Parts: sequence; structure tokens; C-alpha cells
Amino acid sequence: MPEGSIAARLKRTIRVAVQAFAAFFLMIASPSAAQRPQRIIAVGDLHGDLQAWLTIAKASGVMTADGHWSGGKTTLVQLGDVADRGPDTLAIIRSLQLLQSEAPRTGGNVVVVLGNHEAMNLVGDDRYTTPGEYAAFADNRSPARRERVYLANRKQLEAAAHAAKPKALPSQVREQWLAQTPLGWVEHRLAWSPVGELGKWATRNPAIARIGTTLFVHGGISAEYAAQPLDAVNKRIATAMNAGDDSPTSVLSDPLGPLWYRGLVMADPEAQAARAARNQPAPALTQDQELDAVLAAYGAQRMVVGHTPNLKGIVITGNGRLARIDTGNSRYYNGVLSWLEIIGDRMIPHTVPRSP
Repeated sequence: MPEGSIAARLKRTIRVAVQAFAAFFLMIASPSAAQRPQRIIAVGDLHGDLQAWLTIAKASGVMTADGHWSGGKTTLVQLGDVADRGPDTLAIIRSLQLLQSEAPRTGGNVVVVLGNHEAMNLVGDDRYTTPGEYAAFADNRSPARRERVYLANRKQLEAAAHAAKPKALPSQVREQWLAQTPLGWVEHRLAWSPVGELGKWATRNPAIARIGTTLFVHGGISAEYAAQPLDAVNKRIATAMNAGDDSPTSVLSDPLGPLWYRGLVMADPEAQAARAARNQPAPALTQDQELDAVLAAYGAQRMVVGHTPNLKGIVITGNGRLARIDTGNSRYYNGVLSWLEIIGDRMIPHTVPRSP
């Protein structure tokens, strides 16, 4: 065999061996997508502040400058209480809905957890709704819609007015009602009703989301609720949302329920009062023990909650088992703008300066 032919074969053999070694090295040095830890971005209560939301979303890398999804395979979790206290609720919801539709195209996901203020809007509790939130729904037909609602309820309104002021004239009753019913109120109420677009959207959002080994919930999970399967809790709350249940015993307003419970982060007098009213003794557990029991019940390692603000920043307690991420993002509270990044078992708090 010619010497050149032998040399060529030897070179090919060496080249193939080097390529195989390189491929093997890359395989062990670069974990596959399935092996890479999942990245989660969690954002706390926003309460109607669009600028706060846009600043956080862009800084955390889940949104482009023009408002589209840029998070790739990231899972974004927003912990509820988008509504109330600020004027931009509708705009934030529209942004979240857009991201919910776009994220799956790149393998990402957007989960919005149900907050107590979304439930309040659904049942017509507008104590914290701002004029700007109503105005966002107003259009050139709003005056006519409002007038029709008044006419449909005129007899009841006049009867109620006469009970308090017998000499009230019909014109006075009408003027007072119009003054108390801003344009956009009718549309806002329709949209947030159980059969309205926003009511249905809120109802689809879980009260408790389990992603990997992390639980996400707006308020917290009491030991009483952890005795029920996670899916059963979510189904119970969705059923109450569908029914618009505003009864005194509704799960939507239960201080022990996941929309309201604060017992894992502080003393919770309302929860204790609820237990007493039901002749239900409080579990003989410390906060840490209750957290352990809840995590064990749902097979989780940690819990992330909103609802109870700490204006100085995210608080991680319980040796990394509990993260409180409501930092007062809305200008109503004027706290620190923040988000929590979870990569595998690491929880990394982030902050970003508030825009002027």
C-alpha cells in the first residue's frame, strides 16, 4: 500500500476520533434543555400601576420595549392584585393577556394567580376601585348606557332615597345617582361580572399554582385548606367565582382561604376570629411548623406569596422555604420595585429604580 494512502487513512482516523471526543465533551459540558434548571420570574401585587409593571417586566427580561414576550422558555408568575388602588388595571391586564398568548410560542408560560382584589371586583366590591379604572372603560356610548341603567332601576332608587329623605324629588334622586356613578362604571361592572370578559379571565386564574417544587399563592395557605387537595381548592374557588358568591361564608372572602390568609407571615387576627366563629381551634403550630405542614401536604419545597406588603423589598424566610414578594410596587404604596427570580433551587431577589 502506498505510503501516502496510509498517511491519509491515519489522518482521517485521528480526525474522526477528535470529532467524537469533542462531541462527547460538549455533551457533558453543556446540559440539554431538559437538564437546565427552569427559570421562573415572580412578580407581586401591581395595583393599577402600569409604569411599575412595564419597568419590572422589561428589567426582568420577559418583555420587549414594545410590550411583547421576550422571556423565551421562562415561566412568568404574577401573584394577583392587579386591580384597584391605581388607574391602570385594564392596561396591565391587557399586557398580561398578550404575554399569555405569546409566551407558549417560545416554550414559555405566563401564570396569573388570583388575588383577593380580583375576586372583590367580580362580586361588585368596589371600595378600592379608582376613578381612572372606571374611565378606562368609558366610550361615547357610556352616557346612554348609564341612563338606561338608571331608568331600569329608578323605582328602587327613588324608594331607597325616600326612606332616608321623604321629600326628595325624582330629579334630585337622579342627579345624586349620576354624580355617584361615573362614566365607565356600567361597563366596568359588566366586564368584571362572572359572565363578563374580565370576570371569566379572573376565574380561569388559579388560586394556588404549583410549578416544579414551588407553590405560588396570593395570600397564603392555612393548615385548614392544606387538608384539601390543591385541585379541590382551586375548583372550589372557581365555582364561587362562577357563581359570584358574595355570601358571608364565601370562600372568596374567607380569612383562612388562599386569597386572604396572612398567618404564615404575621399574626393574623382575622384568621383567628374566623376560627373562633366556627368553634375551630387554631392548629397547635408555630408559623414554621404550619409552613412545613402545608409544603409537605402539597409536595413542595417552598412557597411564594404576595398580599402582605413589605415596602423595603422581598423577604425570604424559613431557610428559603417562604418568599414574600409584595413590596408595594404600585405608586399607591410607593415601595421598592421588585421581582423574584427562581432558577432551580436558588431564589434571587431583584430590584429596579422607579421611573420618575
